[in-house]
Amino acid sequence: MQAKREESSRQPRAASPWRLPPVAESWQWPEDRLAQWQLDALNKQFRCILPSNEFYRRKLGEDSLQLNSLHELKDLPFTTKGELVAAAQQSPHGISPHHSFPLAEYTRLHRTSGTTGDPLLILDTEQDWVAWWSGTWQHVLHAAGVDATDRVFLAFSFGPFIGFWSAHQACIERGALVISGGGMSSMARLEFMRRTQATVVCCTPSYALHLAQLAENEGFPLGQLPVRTIIVAGESGGSVPAVRQRMETAWQAHVVDHSGATEIGPWGFGWPDRIGLHVIETSFIAEFLPVDRQGADAATGLHELVLTSIGRLGAPLIRYRTGDVVEFARPTDGPCRFVWLPRGVVGRADDMVTIRGVNVFPSSIDAIVRQFPQIAEYRVRIHRRGMLDELRIEIEGTEADRSGLERALLMRLGLRIPVHVVASGTLPRFEAKARRWIDERQ
Repeated sequence: MQAKREESSRQPRAASPWRLPPVAESWQWPEDRLAQWQLDALNKQFRCILPSNEFYRRKLGEDSLQLNSLHELKDLPFTTKGELVAAAQQSPHGISPHHSFPLAEYTRLHRTSGTTGDPLLILDTEQDWVAWWSGTWQHVLHAAGVDATDRVFLAFSFGPFIGFWSAHQACIERGALVISGGGMSSMARLEFMRRTQATVVCCTPSYALHLAQLAENEGFPLGQLPVRTIIVAGESGGSVPAVRQRMETAWQAHVVDHSGATEIGPWGFGWPDRIGLHVIETSFIAEFLPVDRQGADAATGLHELVLTSIGRLGAPLIRYRTGDVVEFARPTDGPCRFVWLPRGVVGRADDMVTIRGVNVFPSSIDAIVRQFPQIAEYRVRIHRRGMLDELRIEIEGTEADRSGLERALLMRLGLRIPVHVVASGTLPRFEAKARRWIDERQ
């Protein structure tokens, strides 16, 4: 009865105060028109969220805010994932603190991968999910040429990570036939693609290569499938020339890159015929911070991508430091004038590896290992099994530590990482900065 009372008390929130503009039309907007649209949308967003968003009301020191130009955005403070994680740790449910509305107004919950501390729980309202997430994803689908005649196969597990959940919704809105590949073995997915005559596949680059290798080993005619486009996300491979070429050759299909994250949203899309990403500037305002690395060449043009979401009222982020390292340019012609990242996401602002679509930082592993005081020392080895990058961890500890650590890694990161016990005193110790990560992929 209590559940029924809570359900009946939910009141639908009014529709968003603006609509996302048509995709192809907005691609051709001149820079001044785009900037004015962003400014108007951002000011409307401030009016909507600040009265109820305690996190940003305190952070900005304002309960109402009106910018006169986008140049004033740089005067506002950054938001970092570490800041969100630290604040979420004070919540009994681990929910990120930047949400605008009471819990009862949200209908979706997803979890970040926990690569910079504890995983964040991120909520979305029905309005944000159907209108903003799906509407933003239409840029990816439009660039990929997806229409109502396509059969889109989603080759991921449909777990708590955002993955291709938003692609699922966007493809439905576009009228395509959506085929879920969750809960299947890799070989079963290939057979299901053949049976359903899938024309588009969504997956990570590593998994696309893994499926290609499996098909070769099993004599499966991968190149004869009607798949014409692979939309990849979760890793940088879609904009890495060698990786992209291997995918296209094996699948006999075009690759379209995409980038996004649970906490900020689906911010980038690429093209079937060239490497790189556009930032979807009708849903995000992009800023670029020069990467400050000791010994780095200032002329490289590398910058950290900073994004402000506009339109995601239930979970807005203002000046969010994504940690993604990019190069950027502003195209003046072509099919889209949104800011262009010619190399996609080059890397991360800090050290990181991507394992099966999950970004794993050394600090994340260290934080988990340090939960086990009996582990005297550890080492992480990065290796490649087939086309997939993998981790294995060596510890000086007990069998109980080994099994406990494996469970903790699975719970915190969502990854099965094998842990091996080695003899006490066999792992190196470090007087200066430790070098516990050994890359054996070369």
